[in-house]
Amino acid sequence: MDTILIIEDNEDILELEELHLSKAGFDVLGFLNTKGVLQALEEEDVALMIVDRNLPGVEGSEFVREIRSLGYDMPVIFVTAKDSDENVQEGFLRGGDDYLKKPFNMNELVLRAKAHISRYKGTNRKIRYKGLMLNIEAMSAKLDDEPLKLTSLEFKLIEYLIKNRNRVVPREELIKEVWREEVGSKTVNMAISRLKNKLESSENYIEAIRGVGYKIC
Repeated sequence: MDTILIIEDNEDILELEELHLSKAGFDVLGFLNTKGVLQALEEEDVALMIVDRNLPGVEGSEFVREIRSLGYDMPVIFVTAKDSDENVQEGFLRGGDDYLKKPFNMNELVLRAKAHISRYKGTNRKIRYKGLMLNIEAMSAKLDDEPLKLTSLEFKLIEYLIKNRNRVVPREELIKEVWREEVGSKTVNMAISRLKNKLESSENYIEAIRGVGYKIC
């Protein structure tokens, strides 16, 4: 189930967007302002953002420009009453992929969301977590903006752990989903140890849960 993150300060509109997108089969995260959004982006694999521009605190397009500078590349649809030609141009220049002017049709929003997510999933997707950036298509990685050399197995390991970052992943599951062949726990432990050594920086990335498996930290 793809996750859509919405930032909309009008509670009624936010509830309607959440209702229609949920009915369309999406997992929806709703925010009335930008507080807590960066943390959510770190913790969730967000496929699309829907952002109002008239937000309390940080203006919506300024916030999108900020997350673009941090490496987040998921599509963004601005849904806003800022409807002049200058506003539209500004929205695209600051990182928007689409612009829907209020008032708008909820069914049209759902269709646009589906189209953008479909195209996004077919491109060179990137996953960002803390200082680590993974390019899925190219199977390349950067750590703190520096190239990070990972083996194919190490890349798949960290990708799987990040995608399942809200839980502990048992060793048996890693063997099934990453190795896809019978290997022993010692093999898993050694591979994780080598990966942890490569990821050593100012951040901790992998935590061992004794007797169970591993989790992203």
